[in-house]
Amino acid sequence: MTKTFKGPFSDLTIGQYFDTVVAAQPDHDCIIYPDRNLRWSWGQFNARVDALAKGLLAIGLEKGDHLGMWARNVPDWLTFMFATAKIGVVFVTVNPVYKSHELAYVLTQSDMKALCIIDSFRDVDYVSIVRELVPEAATQERGHLDSAQFPFLKKLIYMGPEKHRGFYTVPELLLLGEHYSDDDYAAAREGLVADDVINMQYTSGTTGFPKGVMLSSRNILNNGYYIGERQKFTKMDRICLPVPLFHCFGCVLGVMAMLTHGSTLVMLEIFDPLMALAAVQKEKCTAIYGVPTMFIAELTHPMFPLFDTSSLRTGIMAGSPCPIETMKQVMSDMHASEITIAYGLTEGSPVFIQTSTDDTIERRCETIGTAMPEIEVRVVDPETGQDCPPGVPGELICRGYNVMKGYYKMPEQTAAAIDAAGWLHSGDLGTVDEHGYYRVTGRIKDMIIRGGENIYPREIEEFLYTMPGVKDVQIVGVPDEKYGEVVGAFVMRSKGSDISEEDVREFAQTRIARYKCPRHVWFVEEFPMTASNKIQKYKLREMAAELLGVSDVKVFAGEAAEKGGTDA
Repeated sequence: MTKTFKGPFSDLTIGQYFDTVVAAQPDHDCIIYPDRNLRWSWGQFNARVDALAKGLLAIGLEKGDHLGMWARNVPDWLTFMFATAKIGVVFVTVNPVYKSHELAYVLTQSDMKALCIIDSFRDVDYVSIVRELVPEAATQERGHLDSAQFPFLKKLIYMGPEKHRGFYTVPELLLLGEHYSDDDYAAAREGLVADDVINMQYTSGTTGFPKGVMLSSRNILNNGYYIGERQKFTKMDRICLPVPLFHCFGCVLGVMAMLTHGSTLVMLEIFDPLMALAAVQKEKCTAIYGVPTMFIAELTHPMFPLFDTSSLRTGIMAGSPCPIETMKQVMSDMHASEITIAYGLTEGSPVFIQTSTDDTIERRCETIGTAMPEIEVRVVDPETGQDCPPGVPGELICRGYNVMKGYYKMPEQTAAAIDAAGWLHSGDLGTVDEHGYYRVTGRIKDMIIRGGENIYPREIEEFLYTMPGVKDVQIVGVPDEKYGEVVGAFVMRSKGSDISEEDVREFAQTRIARYKCPRHVWFVEEFPMTASNKIQKYKLREMAAELLGVSDVKVFAGEAAEKGGTDA
């Protein structure tokens, strides 16, 4: 039977849709931070969003400009997301654990005009890094930055009570917004359409560096709607969201699902199992999101029995392989009997397969669900492109409103990801059964998934090539009980080099995000090769498993690429 596609749910921009929800329920809870007793109704949040949007216009931002957000889940993260959406500024999300090497790349590649930061996160001092990369900010006129290294970067914004030379503060932007003309604001919003690029997220790539995925209102607003539909969301749902907002898991599965159903977000700045459980109890949350390691941390916490989670009904577990026993525990012990699994990738906005609250426990535990509405999904032979019969593994591909607009300034990589017929290739192997339920069985790419964070070995290899004493290096995924996989490095030393495992780790830890740093380092004289002189990475993975005395078997009950992590 041929499926009929009617087109996506909405043709509105995010800003336009947001305004309709505000008009319908201005006094309904919108965003709550229970740890700081902060709560905004839809009307209160909208007033702040409008003031900030006008403030951004006042300092010279306009449609098509790129504003980067480098921060953990602080409250005004969401204010900036909606303010930029209302005026057509592209919101570029930056991983909060990036360090100088990675930030410099994103600043350059994205043509970022404005960068918004907090003080620090874990071992990353944002202010110091920006001072190091952009020393001109300390002496030049604020808002008119002229950086030799980053010519597009003109404005810096600090989200905090302190003042830093060269930075605007949020209170200053809100004050500027209060004095900005309403007519000029309305004019700035005219002409915005659903297909405008509104969001850009960086995903690791096989070329060695992250690629900026360009997403539109049509992409993420509609995807959020169908994600919420699979969980049967209404305005009465209260979603506990402890996952990072910079990922699609946070800003689409969470924020867009909330927006399209007029629900309430209960936010955590960072994941903490006690804080998550306390938030569920205090705010009587009906849904909770997380990667498997988050749910495991909550379920196994000594104080778990003290919390009342009986208000929970549904949610999403995704980001890495979902253990079946953990799913069953969440359903029974946490009372989230209608928990779902979502699968996708950033380039797909991101979800194109998801289970539903109506699915049987077996299907919600053992499959990743069925194709989302208005999206075509196929399993094809990677060599021939022909459809695979039920039960036969092939590459998962999709086509529909959800496919990204492309990679920013990377036409060749875009063409490699989206074929001439418009099909987005996931790089994952999977099967589909006679009833349309999918399973992920493996990966075509060498991608590593560490606790929900996607890591491409090539990026780390290119980085480690810059280390003195390294002649060659190969990165592989190594089995790990907590994170599923961690990074393992097989290193060939340069002649005369005596670098140690600790030297390699220290070189990485001070320059790249912690989740990308090699957990294990082995030194070798040569790599296993094929007859055609290609390195056999699968043999390196087997070697790593043998050296660690662990199994190299991976279970793919369900995963969703480029979504939250517990140790990002």
